[in-house]
Formats: sequence, C-alpha cells, structure tokens
Amino acid sequence: MNCNAIISEIEQEKLLEKLQVFKIKGKDKRCRKILRIIGKFFPARLVNVDVMNKYLEERVFPKLGKRKFCVLYVHTGVNRTENFPGISALRSIYDSIPTNVKENLEAVYFIHSGLQARLFLATFGRFLFSSGLYGKLRYISRVDYLWEHVKRKEVEIPEFVFDHDDDLENRPMMDYGLESDHARVDAGPPTFDSPISTYSMRCIS
Repeated sequence: MNCNAIISEIEQEKLLEKLQVFKIKGKDKRCRKILRIIGKFFPARLVNVDVMNKYLEERVFPKLGKRKFCVLYVHTGVNRTENFPGISALRSIYDSIPTNVKENLEAVYFIHSGLQARLFLATFGRFLFSSGLYGKLRYISRVDYLWEHVKRKEVEIPEFVFDHDDDLENRPMMDYGLESDHARVDAGPPTFDSPISTYSMRCIS
C-alpha cells in the first residue's frame, strides 16, 4: 500500500476515523456484533498498512471485546486506482489480526462482490487467507438479501449502494461482468467531507 501523498500517521488515523471506513454498530439476527467496512471510503493512496494495522489494533479490535462478531463488507464502488489497498496489503492486515479476533469472527457478509472479486477469491482466496475465513464468506448480491441476516434498523447503508442495486436491476449483465459500471465505479475517490450525509433512509424503512 503506497502513499502518493505524504501525511503524518496522526493525520492518517484521523482520516480513517473521519471517513468512517470501519464502524461497529448493531447486531445481526444471531445477535453478533457487526463490524461494517465501507470499501469505497478507504483512502488507499493516503494510508499505509502499518498505520492501518495500528488503527485496527487500538481503535477497532478492543471494541469488539471477546464476543462473537460478523463483518459487513460493502464492496460497492471499489476500484484498483483509488480505494483498493492491494493484495499484499490485505494479506499483511489479515496476518496482523490477533488470533482471538479471528476465532470470534463467524461470518463475512460481502455486498456487491462482483464477478471478478468472486473469481479471485475462489481461485486465490484459500491461499492468501485461511480456509476458515474463506468458508465464512456470504456473498450478498442485493441489499434486500442482507435483511435475511441483519435487521434493517441495525446498520446504516450508504445511498450509493442502493443506487448500484437499482443499476443492477436495470442492467443485469453487470452481475456477470459482461457490462461495466464506469459511471459509478470510476467517478473518483470519496470526498474527505464526513460521509454521514451519504447514508440512505431506505435502510430503515
């Protein structure tokens, strides 16, 4: 994970906090805490892997406690040039997760994984990550299917995720990688204003 712009470690940590890349809130239908991760908000070009590991160790993992939890990962809008940290960085982050945290992770709900991500994980996921983690993946192609696992009022979903759902309904070939979504995915990185206003009320209707 290389930084094109040099900012201090403190500024990197503040940026992660401001963008709410990681947020612990709510529970799924099995009463497990939810760690929500918004991939589009991740400032991959500004935050290095060491700062990320430190942030998780000090700000995120302690809040999970010793109870079972799940991850809700929103892949919508992630692209290689702006907000994808890279395979080596992901492996480093995964390897740095304490054993007790890995053992307490019971499910990963992966929203809008896309064909490329699913093929990659099916091919290399077992080698890059433990088979235990791979077996916990639950692909969620539409937000409506998430409610089978999570109560609607338990988690906030950004508006752009619902917009992508609408695109998928109108352009079904996007599900199979036969039609791209340049208008959404290549629109540029998230702004550094607070993302709170981007959340939709549709998630609690």
